Amino acid sequence: MKALNNYLGQRDWMGNVPMKLLAGPVLILMILSMMILPLPPFALDLLFTFNIALAVMVLLVSMFTQKPLDFAAFPAVLLFTTLLRLSLNVASTRVILMEGHQGGDSAGKVIEAFGEFLLGGNFAVGLVVFLILVIINFMVITKGAGRIAEVGARFMLDAMPGKQMAIDADLNAGLIGEDDARQRRSDVAQEADFYGSMDGASKFVRGDAMAGLVIMVVNVIGGLLIGMLQHDMDFGSAARTYTLMTIGDGLVAQIPALVISTAAGVTVSRVTTDQDVGQQMISQLFVNPQVMILAAAVMGLLGLVPGMPNLVFLIFTALLGGLAWWLLRQKERRLVEEEIATEPQPRSEAPEASWEDVQLVDTLGLEVGHRLIPLVDARQQGELLGRIKSVRKKFAQEVGFLPPVVHIRDNLELGANTYLLTLKSAEIGRAEAFPGQWLAIDPGQVTGELKGMMTQDPAFGLPAVWVDTGQREHAQVYGYTVVDASTVVATHLNHLLHRYAAEMLGRSEVQKLLDKLSEEQQGLVEDVVPKAISLTVLQRLLQNLLDEEVSIRDMRTIFDCLAEHAPQQQDANELTAMVRIALGRGITQQWFAGREELKVIGLESQLEQILTQAMNGNGALEPGLAETLMTEAEKALERHEASGEPPVLVVQHGLRALLSRFLRRRLRHLVVMSQAEIPDDRTLRVTTLLGGR
Repeated sequence: MKALNNYLGQRDWMGNVPMKLLAGPVLILMILSMMILPLPPFALDLLFTFNIALAVMVLLVSMFTQKPLDFAAFPAVLLFTTLLRLSLNVASTRVILMEGHQGGDSAGKVIEAFGEFLLGGNFAVGLVVFLILVIINFMVITKGAGRIAEVGARFMLDAMPGKQMAIDADLNAGLIGEDDARQRRSDVAQEADFYGSMDGASKFVRGDAMAGLVIMVVNVIGGLLIGMLQHDMDFGSAARTYTLMTIGDGLVAQIPALVISTAAGVTVSRVTTDQDVGQQMISQLFVNPQVMILAAAVMGLLGLVPGMPNLVFLIFTALLGGLAWWLLRQKERRLVEEEIATEPQPRSEAPEASWEDVQLVDTLGLEVGHRLIPLVDARQQGELLGRIKSVRKKFAQEVGFLPPVVHIRDNLELGANTYLLTLKSAEIGRAEAFPGQWLAIDPGQVTGELKGMMTQDPAFGLPAVWVDTGQREHAQVYGYTVVDASTVVATHLNHLLHRYAAEMLGRSEVQKLLDKLSEEQQGLVEDVVPKAISLTVLQRLLQNLLDEEVSIRDMRTIFDCLAEHAPQQQDANELTAMVRIALGRGITQQWFAGREELKVIGLESQLEQILTQAMNGNGALEPGLAETLMTEAEKALERHEASGEPPVLVVQHGLRALLSRFLRRRLRHLVVMSQAEIPDDRTLRVTTLLGGR
């Protein structure tokens, strides 16, 4: 039974999916074969009728769609319908020239009907009607639709960066999720592809109109020659027979072409709203009673002119006047309803407070003064939103977890050029930025001075100058690092993200890290959390690492270490020390990338003994010793950084945690490593002594 089900399932797949995939190629081959293989008159009748029905369906679909992307297949449909009409023209031409001498129905009833009944058998009238249809299609509808498609494609491509920035702004502001942003980006790309395709596809219809005209001339001349030379017909009979059949054939093809051209014009000329074209026209044409009254007055005056068809004009005058009266009644009714709605209601008691009134604080926030609003406004092509997105992505790649979304809002209480960065509604950074100007930062080796507003780089405290665009090149020549206002804010945010990474790592972020690691190492995660340690201890351990700027990307190594030591040790600080040793190679690489010899700061031996004794005692430093240690550390760090080396202090493993907690209170950029964290294959050299002369 299972084998039978599998067989039936295979038959269903083989029977349905490939046919859908092959529908397009099979249709193209059938259309092309019509140009080569002869078709009987009945088959031509079926295909001409299908062509007319298809054109009507395409027009109706274009009328009822509300957005261009609702009919995204229209350019391809335009190509297929054009090929179908041309192949039918070729097939009908073959039948007309080969069998036309036998009578009007030799090429099928449809061609005969268009040639005889619609035109009354008068080929002169038919020729004029055909030429008029070609001119309408070629000179009016197709040309206008092609121009609209061309301009629409150009404007759409120009607007793509702004639309992408608006999507990024909504994503960074937390208004939409990743899936919504991905879908909106896809819609923008599809819309650009659609207008670009329509720009080219409109040329199909223009070429089809020209081909119809050429085919008609060739058929008339060829029919006259074949009828007179091969079938011994006189000129009048040959002209009437072949010309009527040719014009009938042309009308059968040109009328669907005109319908398709109209559909193309409707599709590209529509304005995207929540209404289709018919609803837009009705809701905007027949909405103003004054327009209806004036139109009725004009029609009534024309109806009173002697010699005019008075009855017809007066009928339309009555219809327009009645419509105006109905619109006035509707307008009065709406005004009454609005007055009732705006009447002061009886004063009611204030509603009770509810949980809806509780507003949770934003983890990360950016408040800007009114002159900085253009930096975060996508409509004004503000670049800051894109920079913030890049900062969050880079932080996630470097540190190992995704920081919270930055919620941006304007704050009129701030200075015009002031911005404020908050963490859990508490201020963590404040500075000024000046849109349209450039911040020239002095890295310490500039060769000239600049005129401007002196300040400091908000991220690293370096001396800087706000300069105009005209001095930008001079600042670069002098050796300044020149950045725009958006980059200043983004760099400041990036610096604060790294500084406060430990406070941003909550339980939800830790759980997401566990879920991601479980995708590859489920057994390892289950052995550690919650069997060995709790989620709370793991969170505290990761916060300890982040507090000292240690990346937590290598979660596998962290969990391998915890799996080994956590069953015997539950203290987060002790586990942090063990994990740091396991991550020693990565920590060393972070600060000494590309350096064969590790030049570091070391402790003077006597000072190291004193600190070891204090550590073995009560674990606290005497006030005098603490002040001396901090002073000596500042001097040693200044000498070490002057030589261009990383600010790394290497001490005994037992002293690392104590010195790191104490020294980093004032020296945030100082890195304290233990000797156990240095890999055995790296050469360690102490070039600066803390406590030495």
